[in-house]
Amino acid sequence: MNQSRDPTLHQRILSDIEGRIVSGDWPPGHRIPFEVDLATQYDCSRMTMNKVLTQLAKAGLIERRKKSGSFVTQPQAQSAVLEIHDIKAEVQSLNLPYSYAVSKKTSRKAKAEDSRRLELPVASSVVEVVCIHNAGARPFCLEERLISLATVPEAANADFLTMAPGPWLLNQVPWSTAEHRIHAVSASAEVAAVLDIARNTACLVVERRTWSGAGPVTHVRFTYPGDRHALVARFTPASQ
Repeated sequence: MNQSRDPTLHQRILSDIEGRIVSGDWPPGHRIPFEVDLATQYDCSRMTMNKVLTQLAKAGLIERRKKSGSFVTQPQAQSAVLEIHDIKAEVQSLNLPYSYAVSKKTSRKAKAEDSRRLELPVASSVVEVVCIHNAGARPFCLEERLISLATVPEAANADFLTMAPGPWLLNQVPWSTAEHRIHAVSASAEVAAVLDIARNTACLVVERRTWSGAGPVTHVRFTYPGDRHALVARFTPASQ
């Protein structure tokens, strides 16, 4: 066999088998022909065929079982799971000095919007904290946070001057569930002034809610200038 054909042949075989799976011609559970039979069918080496099947398995399209052959997998949805990162670590990963300042910290009764965000009864007690995180001399992001005093009563006396609310909460209350909501906004005049950007600049907003066994812990809204932050999620195919 002419090995110079292998790269093109490999892609042709891969596309052909992938097409059969995606089209439903080979439905979930279908056992595909054995490696040796596929090598004969496509007039290629078993090594080339093995590479194709390995790539299909890594993509989650087939499951390879010892002594049984290869089977088309049941399609499964994938979702990117965002870890809860420390903003200080994010800034330091850019090789920039980190600093932050608390611009507002107050205890009050929850308003209707607060109750919706934290899933608390109206007039529940909350702490509101607003912080500016800096990367070098420039604002990195605006943090606007609500903390439920029913779940974290210690927050009432915390000043957050030496530790930002995020890592402080992680030390106080281990969270059991987290939810992220990510969207883009145009910077309002107030946000633009805080982040030192032009009004209507595109910004990335990450909203997060966390819960512990005792109930809702916090709702936080991070606003980043769009050109200073990116979200990266790494995930793998379903177990093979």
